[in-house]
Amino acid sequence: FSPLMPSVWTGTLLALLLLWGLPRSRGQNDTEPIVLEGKCLVVCDSTPSSEPAGNALGMSVRSGSGRVAFSVSRQTNHEPTDMSNRTMIIYFDNILVNVGSHFESESSVFLAPRRGVYSFNFHVVKAYNRQTIQVSLMVNGWPMISAFAGDQDVTREAATNAGLVIMEKGDKAYLRLERGNLMGGWKYSTFSGFLVFPL
Repeated sequence: FSPLMPSVWTGTLLALLLLWGLPRSRGQNDTEPIVLEGKCLVVCDSTPSSEPAGNALGMSVRSGSGRVAFSVSRQTNHEPTDMSNRTMIIYFDNILVNVGSHFESESSVFLAPRRGVYSFNFHVVKAYNRQTIQVSLMVNGWPMISAFAGDQDVTREAATNAGLVIMEKGDKAYLRLERGNLMGGWKYSTFSGFLVFPL
């Protein structure tokens, strides 16, 4: 072998790399979220806006510890005569999940810990046939979504709905029984929600 052979191979390899380009590094240009030890979420944008807000690199950093979710059920029937006030809030006495502890068990109200998009769903079963129940998801006293069940021939009919809501920090969400009586025994009636992403 000639002593010049290694330099020839090196030159050929360099020419091929320059011709085809170096392999791209994933994660930076593919806008992939990267979780670091469950503490930090970093998203790099390869095409940031012309005027990025507060960050010239087009990078956003969010806390990875801000998990928010709850799911509750009711173990007894809910009769309007059992209410000590006229708010008609549906109280839930069985907490299944309360990550972040933002669902207040005594008031059955969810308190938003930050501004963001939240997902809610509810499933409320009526207690008697020949009646109609109507349930609303309330945010700060305003109905956001509602559902009703009114088949007169069905006893265990359910009023169910789900939706996404933008909430500010400190906003309150709860269920209100507009009319009828709900079935709570055996945990038929449930209410759940979670933070989809912060804004």
